[in-house]
Amino acid sequence: MNQDNTLENLASAEDQDFWNTVEGYSQTTRTELGKLYERTFHAPPRSKDVVRGKVVAMDKREVVVNIGTKSDGVVSLSEFKDYPNLKVGDEVEVYLEAIENRSGEMVLSRKLANSIKTWEKINKALEEDVIMEGIVKRRTKGGFVVDLEGIEAFLPGSQVDVKPIRDYESFVGRRMEFKIVKINSTHDNVVISHKVLIEKGLEAQKLEILNKLEKGQVLEGTVKNMTNFGVFIDLGGLDGLLHITDISWGRITSPEEVLKLHDKINVVVLDFDDDKKRISLGLKQLYPHPWDTLDATLTAGSRITGKVVTIADYGIFIEIIPGVEGLVHVSEMSWSQHPKNPTEIYKISQDVEAVILTLDREERKMSLGIKQLTQDPWLTAAAKYPVNSAHKGIVRNLTNYGLFVELEEGVDGLIHVSDLSWSKKFNHPSEYVKKDEELDVIVLEIDIENHKLSLGHKQLTEDPWATFESIFSMDSVHQGLITKITDKGAMLEMEYGVEGFTPTKHLATAPGEPALKVGDTIDFKVIEFSKDAKKIVFSHTKYWKDLQGQLEDKTKKTRTSSSKEKVSKKLADAERSTLGEIDALAALKANLMAQERDAAKEKLEKAAEKNTNRPTEENPES
Repeated sequence: MNQDNTLENLASAEDQDFWNTVEGYSQTTRTELGKLYERTFHAPPRSKDVVRGKVVAMDKREVVVNIGTKSDGVVSLSEFKDYPNLKVGDEVEVYLEAIENRSGEMVLSRKLANSIKTWEKINKALEEDVIMEGIVKRRTKGGFVVDLEGIEAFLPGSQVDVKPIRDYESFVGRRMEFKIVKINSTHDNVVISHKVLIEKGLEAQKLEILNKLEKGQVLEGTVKNMTNFGVFIDLGGLDGLLHITDISWGRITSPEEVLKLHDKINVVVLDFDDDKKRISLGLKQLYPHPWDTLDATLTAGSRITGKVVTIADYGIFIEIIPGVEGLVHVSEMSWSQHPKNPTEIYKISQDVEAVILTLDREERKMSLGIKQLTQDPWLTAAAKYPVNSAHKGIVRNLTNYGLFVELEEGVDGLIHVSDLSWSKKFNHPSEYVKKDEELDVIVLEIDIENHKLSLGHKQLTEDPWATFESIFSMDSVHQGLITKITDKGAMLEMEYGVEGFTPTKHLATAPGEPALKVGDTIDFKVIEFSKDAKKIVFSHTKYWKDLQGQLEDKTKKTRTSSSKEKVSKKLADAERSTLGEIDALAALKANLMAQERDAAKEKLEKAAEKNTNRPTEENPES
């Protein structure tokens, strides 16, 4: 049994003895007097308790406190910082650390008493959701240290305000209200929040604003946050989104072009969602639509000047005034049939002059043209490009069937692939000419109404096929270069740039001779000539077979002897005679063909003086 319990038992025993010695009182009176006596009795204080005491003395360093015991306790004056006007006679709460220490002195603590009381208050605040006040003492990693009536608590940076904090130092030293969020009794840690108190207040404000909200209502707000898609406006506890397209009637690429952070502006409510608490706001809607203020004198045909605000593959948008734009389609940029991509010509914010083509004020649409600033070149094309007139042009486009040549901007003509050369056939025009090269042409046909020109290139020179007919006569022999071999046959390059064809069966060589291959130059005999189709067919097989047949016929006529030796001699003589005659015959024929070729060559050279035909690098299959 400890000292405190012994004192209590002794007091109870004394009370009983006292009432036993009292006479002349009824039981009721005794009971009432007993209650009055009990009220005057105080149980002695116990160690580790917070008790109330009275200041009985104090100086500049210490305070003497009496807690109702025989001895008084001494507390340092520095522990009464929370009690600045302390004086003798004041009642204070202290913590009884020990009734008597080794020196026989009572040990009291004002600081521990405050700490215990504060922890009780903090725990109660957490349980009952009570708000506490504190002073922000200093910054720390991730937030602040806050003094909650002597207890240090942690305030995370994210729990200071609903808005991002830009100046942390401005909070140091401020007295603020906090909500207890978490307590770790093991480590005596307390986590608090100021943000939740703001959010509670904002929630009430939000409900109040939403209850009064109407479409078309004009509200004042503050620019709270800016993004690339718009601006968040603080309406006094409730945020609304001002989309970038609703900031200005004109086109802007960033909200910073019009607004600044923390600007106070008026906005109009465009739409809102009660459930999701989303509000769509507008700024440009507070001003008249630019189409309503557009110059009334502007009509189709009027010239305007504006700046390029959008560039696309299909055209450009020109802003006449902020909020009023017109489209220049790519087909209306140039008279050329092959316009360039707009991105290669124009830049954003570039000043451009144009002509209004269509104007619809009700639909708020406008189409513009740039080529209309100059005259349509087809109006004078008939006079400038009559049939059979020769010109120089630039190759602008190549297709499988031909190529387009630009004579001037806006005037193009088509040369069919068959009209490139008299003697060669091309699979694709790129085998003869390249894009952006200059080319001589002649006008074959002109259609002003449909803006069409038919051009030719080979027609600049005389058709040589009338001359070729005498050179490449049937059964005539010519040397040719094999340029290509396919399943159907071989392509040949003959003299004068003429292309020939040999079917596969006519490529067979004499027994013992190697097969023909690309790059071989060998004799061929003409087996087909078509002036109209511009086609010559040759045969190597017929050439050597006919020659062999001639030798065999000559050998048969010289066989007159039955003797083997005579026969051999005769055959040898016949072979020499035959070869000699063949050589003489071949020389005579070559002389005649040379004369014909010289005459044809002279004729071709005269025609070439007017316009020389262009050579090509490749020889495609006919």
